[in-house]
Amino acid sequence: MGTLLNPDENTMPMEIVTVPCLSDNYAFLCHEPSSGMTALVDAPEAGPILNALKERSWTLDQILITHHHDDHIDGVPRLVSETGAKVIGAAADAHRLPPLDRAVAEGDTVMVGQEAGAVIDVSGHTVGHIAFHFPGAGAVFTADSLMALGCGRLFEGTPAQMWTSLSKLAALPPETRVCSGHEYTAANARFALTIEPANSALADRADRIAAARAQGKPTVPSTLAEELATNPFLRSGLSEVKSAINMVGATDVEVFTGIRRLKDAF
Repeated sequence: MGTLLNPDENTMPMEIVTVPCLSDNYAFLCHEPSSGMTALVDAPEAGPILNALKERSWTLDQILITHHHDDHIDGVPRLVSETGAKVIGAAADAHRLPPLDRAVAEGDTVMVGQEAGAVIDVSGHTVGHIAFHFPGAGAVFTADSLMALGCGRLFEGTPAQMWTSLSKLAALPPETRVCSGHEYTAANARFALTIEPANSALADRADRIAAARAQGKPTVPSTLAEELATNPFLRSGLSEVKSAINMVGATDVEVFTGIRRLKDAF
């Protein structure tokens, strides 16, 4: 599936292709037409990615890695062997990533042809997790930090780290497409409705998610505007959410921690 996003009217838009992998992972191919360059964000397995490249007659130039978990990097060795793509990942994670051609940190820029992507530290799910924001293409690749109607479990980081990371992402333009790493959205919707059962935007989104999944369609990417209106983790600072879980007067981080604890037990 390809999703065309609209950057500057005077340039051809970067095409973003969502590639289903494994049982519920997503990888993303980003093709910049003016240069012909193609980058991949995460590599759960090589086969579906190679097939997607072949279908479009694209050559893979770069692999951008968000974090070290196997279901995001297992396809890297074969892809490098078969395409010669350069691998870019976090300097903080380099000791547990496949060999990197370039190590990056927050504030660095990656280029896919003429498209510039900002590296954002989104530690929480893991320490050293990064996201890639391409403002010209109106997309951010968040993997297991901000997810559709959710966020990643805190395997390594602290709630405060994850709240800081989510706050950075929440500050991006609301029309930004959120390209996250898994098809967890239906289960996340069921949980979100336990937090805000009266949220009409959430109820509407849950219906659309159920319809999409019944047809075998992905629910990723979403938009940041959708997440701000419906994702309980992004909404931890709102008075109505604090009231809903009996945490009036608690700090935003405390409320996020409470919601994450409830989700872990859901």
